Amino acid sequence: MNIHEYQAKAVLKEFGVPVSKGVAIFSADEAKAAAEKLGGPLWVVKSQIHAGGRGKGKFKELGPDAGGGVRLAKSVDQVEAFAREMLGNTLVTVQTGPAGKVVNRLYIEDGSDIEKELYLSLLVDRETSCIAFVASTEGGMDIEQVAHDTPEKIISFSIDPATGFMPHHGRTLARAFGLSGDLAKQAETLGRNLYKAFLSKDMSMLEINPLIITEDQRLHCLDAKVGFDSNALYRHKDVVDLRDLTEEDSKEIEASKYDLSYVALDGTIGCMVNGAGLAMATMDIIKLYGEEPANFLDVGGGATTEKVTAAFKIITADPNVKGILVNIFGGIMRCDVIADGVVTAVRDVGLSVPLVVRLEGTNVDKGKKIINESGLNVIAADDLDDAAQKIVAAVKGTK
Repeated sequence: MNIHEYQAKAVLKEFGVPVSKGVAIFSADEAKAAAEKLGGPLWVVKSQIHAGGRGKGKFKELGPDAGGGVRLAKSVDQVEAFAREMLGNTLVTVQTGPAGKVVNRLYIEDGSDIEKELYLSLLVDRETSCIAFVASTEGGMDIEQVAHDTPEKIISFSIDPATGFMPHHGRTLARAFGLSGDLAKQAETLGRNLYKAFLSKDMSMLEINPLIITEDQRLHCLDAKVGFDSNALYRHKDVVDLRDLTEEDSKEIEASKYDLSYVALDGTIGCMVNGAGLAMATMDIIKLYGEEPANFLDVGGGATTEKVTAAFKIITADPNVKGILVNIFGGIMRCDVIADGVVTAVRDVGLSVPLVVRLEGTNVDKGKKIINESGLNVIAADDLDDAAQKIVAAVKGTK
């Protein structure tokens, strides 16, 4: 689960992390009061969307010279003018894709005197099963580009969970930034506080870009991006309350109500599969035969008829779906449960696109019988390769 920048900074502030003063607003009428509260003389007006590259982004409805999603204001009137321009318009960045995201809220923040920009992030290192720090002196830039062009400028190290953040980790972080003296001490304190926040809130990613050195020689988090482990949200009601549903795909929101693992994609073939590995293989073989998957959907090993029905309805709600492939290997999951769910869903919502069903495993004969006796126009498949070829051929035949 992701949250907005202003929310991330509020979370980090609880752990003693230095962040700027700011006010979140939801309408242009609030802009003037927010700016006057902060006092100026310099303000930063920031679009709040779940995507990076906001500063370089462009608004669809505005001209190319109108400015991006992060703007510097030098007067209260300018803050208000920017707010009226930005709120309600669609910001397109490298991470939103061409569709962009509508800006429904802004963060008005104190301006900062910047001497140098650094990069810092924490994430879960799957190779070591530890939390890793990633640091670079090249802040304010796309870290992917830095990694490609000058990988030697990125330093990473992992924290042993048995010891936690130790003084030598702080020294390593300071060396990565080229800091000494009091700034090195600040780096150690910052690293320890960020590590504590990451653990305490079950984060999956924490990125500060840029982390700045101010002209008065203080480390300061100028931006913050935080993602949380969705499997741990039951422990953090305060985090769940920060969720902004307007930033999420409506189909993914519906899937979460039924504990379905669903990710919307850009293709034409909807997939319903049990097991993440099998789902990945299904998407790969669809691409192999010349089409693109419209989603990743894992109904899980213990899905009920209700969950399968919900999954099928979510797939058919996507207007880009031109065909559906149901690929089930029944281990814990029973094929007859899948068949019942598919039949129930089709009868509820209808079927206007080709449907290929491949069933194998527990109660496969019962499942096939349910499908065959349903009277539905379903294309049966013997194995995954056969299923993929049939659904791709069916979709191409409708184009």
